[in-house]
Amino acid sequence: MKLQIKLALYNTLTKLAIIVFTGLLILFSLEKITYAHLSSRLKNKKDVFIRNLSSKEISQVLSQQQSFTNYNILKEEYIYLKSIPYQPDRHPTESFSTQKRTIEKSTDSYLILTYRFNFENHSYLLEIGDTLDTVIQLKQTIKQFTLLMLVVALLLTLVIDLIFTKYLLAPFYRIIDRKLIKVNDPMNFDYEKIETSTQDFKLLDDSISTLMKKIADLFILEKQFIANVSHELLTPISIISSRLENILSHEDLKEDSENKIFASLKTLNRLKSIINSLLLISKVENKQFNKNDKIRIADIVVEVYGELEDRLEDRKITFSNNIKHAYSIRGNHSLMHTVLFNIINNSIKYNREQGSITITDYLNSEGYVLEIADTGTGMSGQQIEKAFNRFEKLDTDERESYGLGLAIVKSITTFHDIKIQIKSVREKGTAIKLIFN
Repeated sequence: MKLQIKLALYNTLTKLAIIVFTGLLILFSLEKITYAHLSSRLKNKKDVFIRNLSSKEISQVLSQQQSFTNYNILKEEYIYLKSIPYQPDRHPTESFSTQKRTIEKSTDSYLILTYRFNFENHSYLLEIGDTLDTVIQLKQTIKQFTLLMLVVALLLTLVIDLIFTKYLLAPFYRIIDRKLIKVNDPMNFDYEKIETSTQDFKLLDDSISTLMKKIADLFILEKQFIANVSHELLTPISIISSRLENILSHEDLKEDSENKIFASLKTLNRLKSIINSLLLISKVENKQFNKNDKIRIADIVVEVYGELEDRLEDRKITFSNNIKHAYSIRGNHSLMHTVLFNIINNSIKYNREQGSITITDYLNSEGYVLEIADTGTGMSGQQIEKAFNRFEKLDTDERESYGLGLAIVKSITTFHDIKIQIKSVREKGTAIKLIFN
């Protein structure tokens, strides 16, 4: 999961917790506040009623043997008065309760203030009620409104956090893109600083640039060392080879000595081949070749087939050239010849007897694709990862393999901005794709 998404989710969940806590607090507080307000209002009505109560009204109630009842038209409030057994020492008492009352066949829940008092040597019970339906409806409305606002706030928070984190992390992604993903060669690294006001991103930018500077310096030293050593080794190797060849021309040379000299010459030739391969890699990586040739891929395949035809016949390998497109690139002809020669030569070297090699091409969204597939021994996933490493060889009886063929291929394809992919299955074969932009 991206850092941007994680930050947005974290901020959203944090704010969600705060909103839920606030909403619950409001709901509970609202209920208490509402009941407190109703209780206070009922007390005020009781005080007004008691203050305005006259003996005439009470006498009228007692004479008619009826209770005094009053309510508003909506039945949201009512006042009920009746006489109770007289107790001379009665002290005025009041209490609150929630009960149902039926007024004109309509039953509702009420918050009731019950007040017992003495008036002119008589005891009375006074009930003042206020309906709770309004409170319940209000609570339900507030719950729905709170839930709606919670969802809206959550969505707004998520969108705002995504936009803000995208803006906040934009310099980070530019640093990753320009200074890591798009860097194919430390020699062409872009040291220009990414504009940002975040101190952490400035530190990251400077650290990557410093690291790349060290890598580039080491890379230059390595290439110079390989080139210098390889070049210096060629001269003594050539001198030793010449001297051994001169010794072989002596007629009095014994057969045993002659065999040893032949073996030494073969070892020197092997060493010379390795040095030439390393020199080629060094020159390619140092960009010492031009790319001014117009190269037709199909023509190079035909050239390589002509050079390797004898080897194909010796191992009875079927070669199928199914190239359909006349695709051309601008590059170095000899280097591209080396690429296809090494790949097809490997397809022969690691193929089985009477196997096959098939070359196809096609166009897709990535560009022009040339695929060389064989029916050879194949490679494991670990071997594929190390395939382009220098001196990395497969398990084979081939003595002439130095493990530099694919390393050369990788250097040349990088030099020509060509992508290379390997797909392989053990004991079924290998397919190498060259993707031309």
